[in-house]
Amino acid sequence: MIGKMDQNGFSAVGSLFSGSLLGLSANSQSQQERLGGLLAGVCPADCVLYLQGEIGTGKTTFVRGFLRGLGYQGAVKSPTYTLMEPYEVEGRSIWHMDLYRLGDPEELEYLGLRDLLQDEAMLLIEWPERGRGLLPTADLKIVIGYQGQGRRLELMPESGKGKKIIHYLVRQLQQEVNE
Repeated sequence: MIGKMDQNGFSAVGSLFSGSLLGLSANSQSQQERLGGLLAGVCPADCVLYLQGEIGTGKTTFVRGFLRGLGYQGAVKSPTYTLMEPYEVEGRSIWHMDLYRLGDPEELEYLGLRDLLQDEAMLLIEWPERGRGLLPTADLKIVIGYQGQGRRLELMPESGKGKKIIHYLVRQLQQEVNE
């Protein structure tokens, strides 16, 4: 169980309970971005992350931090209207998808999802429930919700790879808290 606030203002609460859930709190947008960056540092190049939460909870903010954590320095915009935004970072292919405006999961075929799955790529998918049945299974599901002025993030592994990601993230957070 991690339970104290570190120097960056993060508080991580929750126990892994066999790798089933990690709860984190971020009290500001910069903290949420920092959590995204920490997660990026422990994710393999071929993972699928589902990002869920109400409009405005900061899913794209989290992705911005994630990309910054990989070394990306350019603009990170929400793919709400384009549905997909590609990024290349140090030889990694990353696709940020926002399926909120998707009318039917079959539209993913027109967007070339099948081609994306042929390559080793990292997929960060907002509103994955809109693509149900055609999306690959998540390695990690991240649910972001309001918590006072901040946000609560719940990370749930959905695969063996997701459990490893959580394990390494907890170790990273523990190191930060102890420094």
